[in-house]
Formats: sequence, C-alpha cells, structure tokens
Amino acid sequence: MDAHPESGLGPVLTALASSAVATSFDPRPPGAATLIGTVLDSAVCTSGVLDNAAPEAAAHTAALAKREATFVTLQRDGRLRGCVGTLTALRPLGIDVVRNARLAARDPRLPPVEAAEVGSLRITVTILSPSEPIAVRAFTTLLDHLRPGRDGLTLKDTGGRRATFLPSVWASLPEPDRFVTALLRKGRWPRHLWTTELRSAAWPEDLAAERYAAREFAA
Repeated sequence: MDAHPESGLGPVLTALASSAVATSFDPRPPGAATLIGTVLDSAVCTSGVLDNAAPEAAAHTAALAKREATFVTLQRDGRLRGCVGTLTALRPLGIDVVRNARLAARDPRLPPVEAAEVGSLRITVTILSPSEPIAVRAFTTLLDHLRPGRDGLTLKDTGGRRATFLPSVWASLPEPDRFVTALLRKGRWPRHLWTTELRSAAWPEDLAAERYAAREFAA
C-alpha cells in the first residue's frame, strides 16, 4: 500500500533499495548520498511532467532527509532472500533504506544474494511508525487487542530476547494466536509457550509487547 503523504515516493524508495543492492557488488560501492542523488535525478527525468518535476523532487528530497525507521525485504519467487531493518528511527530515510537494503542482501540467516538474482528480486520498503506499548498481562488480552493485517508486533523481555513481525506477516499467519505463537518461537522464548494453547499459557513476568503501524512500498 502506498499511503505515504509524499506523492510518488514509493517508486523512489524501491528504486533506491534496488540500486543499493545492485551496486553492493561493485569493488567500491557508491555511498548513500550518491545513490540518492542518482535515483532522484532519474525520477525527475522519467516523471514526464516537467512543470511538476521541481516541486516533486523537492518533496522527495525532504522526505528522504526525514529520520525514519525502515525495513527492507528481498524476495525471489516468493522465497525470502533477506530482511533487515530497525524499529527505531536512527537515520534519514534515504540513508536507512540504502543501509538496510545492502544488509538484507547479506542477511546472515540466509545464503547471500548473488549478482545474477538482482533483476529477479521483489523489493519491499517498509516505513514504521513509532512503537507504542500494549498494556497487557495475559496472552488472552494481547490476542484480543491485536488488529490483524494492521499491527506490527514486537515482544521483548529483560533477558535480552526480542523479536518482531511486520504487519505483512499477517498474510501468512492471519489468526492472532498463530501470529503470536510464531513470534514467540522466532524469539526463542521457552518451548512451552509456543507448543501449548496460548490463551491458557501464563504471561511471563518480564515480557513486554509493543505494536506499530507500517507503510509498505513494493516493486
């Protein structure tokens, strides 16, 4: 879904992520600022509406300079090839997309992306809203509060465990209990939490839940 207030920013973000992955194979990959400039110039040249080119380029430049939290997801033929991002806004949007795209191509959980794959990749850039705590002390309450298809969810504890699912994960795990159970398993919480009926499981004292919204741009 392209719900970003800056018109036409989606194609800029996906082009930027694609360029970041493609140039990561160069002996000396160009920096983020160079890639951003190249992609913005290309967007202006291909807009086809010269009267709107300058205002649109200015809007895109401003959007890319705004600090945002992003994830970049790479897929090929429906299979995950990499997914990297941050839950906190640490860098300007454009720089964060370049960083995460290149890291996603080398996601340590998967074989690295090869140069020959770049043209076949489906690339999704996700911009996250700030996370907000969910005041729950029972799994039943959490399951009843979640909004399938809309909420991204992060679980974390004081022992250092932390895991998140983007809202796009609801497409493959549409039921809240399956969604949360899979997230507990991903975060390596004790096996009894994700192998039993979740509504009857005791909520760990140090477990906290946060949710966030997301805007997705795919190409």
